[in-house]
Amino acid sequence: MSDQNIIEYLSEALRSGTMMEVERLLDSLHPAEIAKLLESLPIPQRRIVWELLDVNQEGDILLEVNEEVRQSLIEMTNDSELLLATEGLEIDDLADLINKLPDTVIQQVLTGMDYQNRVRLEQVLSYDEDTAGGLMNPNVIAVRDNITVDVVLRFLKLRENLPEHIDNIIVVDYSNRYLGILPLSHLITRDTGTRIKDLINKEAKPISVETPASEVATLFANRDLVSAAVVDEKNKVVGFISVDDVMDVIRSEPQYERIGFAGASGEEDLFAPIFASSKNRAVWLGINLLTAFFAAWFISLFQDTLKQVIALAVLFPIVASMGGIAGSQTLIIAIRGLATGRLVTNNSPLLLWKEISVGLLNGTFWAAVIAVLAILWFEDLKIGAIIGVAILANLICAAGAGVFIPIGLKKLGVDPALASSVVLTTITDVIGIVAFLGLATLFLM
Repeated sequence: MSDQNIIEYLSEALRSGTMMEVERLLDSLHPAEIAKLLESLPIPQRRIVWELLDVNQEGDILLEVNEEVRQSLIEMTNDSELLLATEGLEIDDLADLINKLPDTVIQQVLTGMDYQNRVRLEQVLSYDEDTAGGLMNPNVIAVRDNITVDVVLRFLKLRENLPEHIDNIIVVDYSNRYLGILPLSHLITRDTGTRIKDLINKEAKPISVETPASEVATLFANRDLVSAAVVDEKNKVVGFISVDDVMDVIRSEPQYERIGFAGASGEEDLFAPIFASSKNRAVWLGINLLTAFFAAWFISLFQDTLKQVIALAVLFPIVASMGGIAGSQTLIIAIRGLATGRLVTNNSPLLLWKEISVGLLNGTFWAAVIAVLAILWFEDLKIGAIIGVAILANLICAAGAGVFIPIGLKKLGVDPALASSVVLTTITDVIGIVAFLGLATLFLM
């Protein structure tokens, strides 16, 4: 059953009051699927579904939903139930969740932990959540290279439970410095008397604790990793990252590619309260209003020209619209490149040259088309030539701005996905005004 069919089926079951059907459906779903379902439901229905769920699933579900939905679910849940929901979570997962919980629950969680796990939790929380240190699980399985396969197997049996999503064991020296990894496949297939130093893979590189989360995701994709060791500045092993941690990063990245423009964040609850959503977007609407007034002021500089040549007022939206679309096409490519790590300082001039060339080619073609149409419409060669040149200039400048803006904003520490479109619109409008109305003032007045 597709996601859409599940949502429709559940919504119908909730409307008809057949709670047995709802519970049966929820029992068949993975926590990640339930999380997506909760994000798709209006708040009244979300509350009903949340109350029907087993408390043992709630911790995993809270980790999967986006920030706003998570907060709404936490507010729906009493402290004792939240405490139960945190039980059994891995340290790295608990670190992602604990700061979102009420203070009373946080205190109870910490009080109930043994000293070793509390130290591990504090270690993860000491790092920025968007770095390898913030992603890692400090519950490391590490062995030394001077022991045999038989010793490692007996050691693993004593542990009873292994961390999820690991495909190798980390090998360290007596100072806990990283030496390499021991693939579990080697451990199972080799003779029990074989020494670990003869099986170690020294080519597998660890990940620095300060590595940005987006870069960690790229490393996992490029190297086809399932898990990787995390080391500090002294090359000492402090934790490991598994593929499920990386998937969390990947799920949070789409806002850079298709969400977040004009202040609508990918973390926004689809059915958030109206006031909360309005508040989140108001800032960017205000910024956009200021830039619109700025563009309007530029137009006012040419009001005498507009009064005398009405055709200019009719044609100007075409110039602004073409520049805006062309710039947005480049903007999406640049933001996607930054998000995936493919656009860096060294290759940005190449992208700039390529996009300007595309702007020149498309600009020449469409400038000619629009110029011919304008001449036929208004029976004026000068107006056709002016709009053609203005279109060409705006498309070339828009292509350059589409590359420069996200790179510049990222260097300033501003999310390119949130601010780029507002800046781009202002630039293309102003360039369009200056090019079109400026040329008209020179040649028609």
